[in-house]
Amino acid sequence: MSENNSLKEKVSLAPRSPGVYLMKDSAQKIIYIGKAGNLKSRIRSYFTGKDTRPMAPFLMTRINDIEFITTATEKEALILENNLIKRHRPRYNVILRDDKTYYHLSLDPAEKFPRLQLVRRRQNNAALYFGPYPSGLAAKETLRFVQQMFPLRSCRNREFQLRSRPCLEHQIGRCYAPCKGLIAEDSYRKLVENAVSFLQGRRRALITDIKAQMEEAAQNLNYEEAARLRDRISALEHTLEKQNVDWGGTKDQDVLGVYGDENVYQLCILFVRAGKLLGSKSFAPVKMKMDLAEIISSCLTQYYDGDAQIPSEIIIPCHLPDETVITEWLTDKKEKKVLLTIPYRGTKNALLDMAVANARSLWETGQKKEEQKSAALHILQERLSLEKLPQRIECYDISNISGKHAVGSMVVFQDGEPDKASYRRFRIKTVSEADDYAMMCEVLARRFAHGENLPDLVVVDGGKGQLNIALSVLKDLKIKVDVIGLAKEERTIFSSKGIIKMKAGKSEDRVYLPRRKDPIYLKAWPHALTVLQRVRDEAHRFALSYHHQLKQKSDLRSILDEIPDVGVARRKILLKHFGSAEQVKDATLEELKKVPGIGKELAEKIYSYLRS
Repeated sequence: MSENNSLKEKVSLAPRSPGVYLMKDSAQKIIYIGKAGNLKSRIRSYFTGKDTRPMAPFLMTRINDIEFITTATEKEALILENNLIKRHRPRYNVILRDDKTYYHLSLDPAEKFPRLQLVRRRQNNAALYFGPYPSGLAAKETLRFVQQMFPLRSCRNREFQLRSRPCLEHQIGRCYAPCKGLIAEDSYRKLVENAVSFLQGRRRALITDIKAQMEEAAQNLNYEEAARLRDRISALEHTLEKQNVDWGGTKDQDVLGVYGDENVYQLCILFVRAGKLLGSKSFAPVKMKMDLAEIISSCLTQYYDGDAQIPSEIIIPCHLPDETVITEWLTDKKEKKVLLTIPYRGTKNALLDMAVANARSLWETGQKKEEQKSAALHILQERLSLEKLPQRIECYDISNISGKHAVGSMVVFQDGEPDKASYRRFRIKTVSEADDYAMMCEVLARRFAHGENLPDLVVVDGGKGQLNIALSVLKDLKIKVDVIGLAKEERTIFSSKGIIKMKAGKSEDRVYLPRRKDPIYLKAWPHALTVLQRVRDEAHRFALSYHHQLKQKSDLRSILDEIPDVGVARRKILLKHFGSAEQVKDATLEELKKVPGIGKELAEKIYSYLRS
């Protein structure tokens, strides 16, 4: 009761200014963050029932405390809300997540001789970015075509600065070798402008411009350059012929399509540049009992607050409660006027219909995938006689070379998908020989020592031996969890002519169960088998990557790393002076004393250690 009175008092004393409110549960964990032009009016609407949003009554049963942060304007409240959501990730806010990381093409016009490169994230605010491209193959194909049409340098900046002669790219006509001054800066800059025009979709204007350059080259009797420009025009016109979606117009537009079904919303953005549909971007479904307008508002602020390029117009399916504030915020970020448009007819409405159709297609594909995963998990429970539906699966693997750099891995799949935040890796501490069983025993004992967050199913990479080790460890720790072994082994086939041995294929992995002599083959249930194979392959990949990391680190170490009182700086001094670790080892005491920065006392320590 005292807590309720405290909450009511905070509501009554809420400021009437713009700002952000943070709702907390009984554990003082932030569960929802919202903004308002008038905080007192917004918060009172929750308690008086005037807030008709589906989520409001649900939130009221969980709120135990409210915190307010006031701002000078509603736009500042919008920015603060978005920053706080990204920081705290409250359970009942819309959290926009990419379904994958897309490639972009990047070019920095501030460089003297800019180059195009593939990137996944925007890191340079001064650079130009083109994309995103829905697949790595599409991005690489675009880069290859642009390099053929507009031979910009492809080498990294360090290679560009240190190059002593033109590279192979110049020899095959894909670079004009600006590294050696074989093209003037203004000519190269024109090439860059043409490439940018192509990537921005201004291709017809680009062809007109190149035709003018071709005619000028011909008039100057530069027939080789004119021929190159003629071939470039031909290739560009061929590209335009393959352009399937051309809506006309000159605006850059993003079109946000949303498809919703039973409080699950799928979002898809189409990118229209200079009237041409150039690509799309999809996001993980938003599962939230919330109004469509509020979901779109949250998604717009989160998406365009990141690396996204802001177009001059964004087409959306409905009006937003904070439309004016978002428009002002987008305009400030772009430093040009940005429009939010809700179309009802014409070309823009057709674009919106296409975006919605894409969103619906993505939703249907996702639903089928979820149904397949759910069916696969139920099949595993039935065929393997598991106590629980294997929603959380943990898989363990060992990687080593003759006992050296031995590591173990634990990967976690939740509802058939990797939960990478829960992965763990183990550096083997108690086993020095090549004993996979002992290593598996150590890994499992360390993992289950505290018995926290137990999985529904434990998978060990291996046969009966690894399975028995896992069962023994869990029995000693008094932990009851389903355990199976997954092994790819030779399969024995009996025939009238004798025994034939055949190595099991990828779809013929053996599943070993406790207290069962013969393994189970799941090839008749491919979706169920695929779940186990994905888990096992991911555990193997994770263990192998850690093993390679330790091995590489060990391979790069030298005897100098083991000498006491010799740190990174002094190792560099020694290597620079003598040329290699072996020459340091062979050096006399007098030679070590002459090294600048080493000194007599340290030279004696180094000499003594290397001789011992």
